[in-house]
Amino acid sequence: MPENMYLLSGDGNLELIAPLLSERADATPLSQSDKPWESVHSIIKNLTERQVSDKPCTYFIDTNPSFSVYTQIAILSGEYLLVPINADDSSIFAITGLFNLIWGTENKHPVYGNYTFSSKVDNFKIERPKIALLLGNRFTQQKGAAHAFKALSNEAIKKMYDEYCKNPDRFIDIDSNSCIDSQETFEALYSAELRDFNSAGVVAANQGIPLSKMDKNIYYVYKERIQVAKEQRELCRKTIENLVSRL
Repeated sequence: MPENMYLLSGDGNLELIAPLLSERADATPLSQSDKPWESVHSIIKNLTERQVSDKPCTYFIDTNPSFSVYTQIAILSGEYLLVPINADDSSIFAITGLFNLIWGTENKHPVYGNYTFSSKVDNFKIERPKIALLLGNRFTQQKGAAHAFKALSNEAIKKMYDEYCKNPDRFIDIDSNSCIDSQETFEALYSAELRDFNSAGVVAANQGIPLSKMDKNIYYVYKERIQVAKEQRELCRKTIENLVSRL
């Protein structure tokens, strides 16, 4: 790993104590100053606010796709949200869930609404992160997105654009000089198209090799011979560099 990168690894036992964290968060406060829900949900935020070196530091937090207590903790620990969108129907429906879970539904339930994550955030006046970029996934390599995937991707972007029109304050202000009055302008500013990393991604993840350091054409993954063409590696690297420049 590069010297300027730090990795905080996970632990399989964390999932086992998730119910304990949820129980601690929902515990009855012992005093007026005791705020167990806020304390539990600030665990990672307390870490990210620390100075780990003499240089500016950026944290990237990978979250579980389910809305578990760890996902909630991660969301409240960041300033910006990077939202992956797969070209499938589940992602389209998940967008509504994303906004309902983090910001709450338009019509709050008279009973259950007081127990939701969004209500707790409002009660404790905790600042939510803003959506910074939509990452389009599962796209083909030849001529941009394939027609079937593109149709689903367009629908997902449309749903996000509709949410932007209703609540632009939930998104970062990318370009104050641009008037976002169309889905096309919104997509150009807030979405990034990724590519299918295929073999290069499999090898990089399995062997812990950054794409920038993959200099062979043949690798072995679980004794299987995997060919990774130089052209493919370069295309993947350029995609990552483009994404980093957007961030």
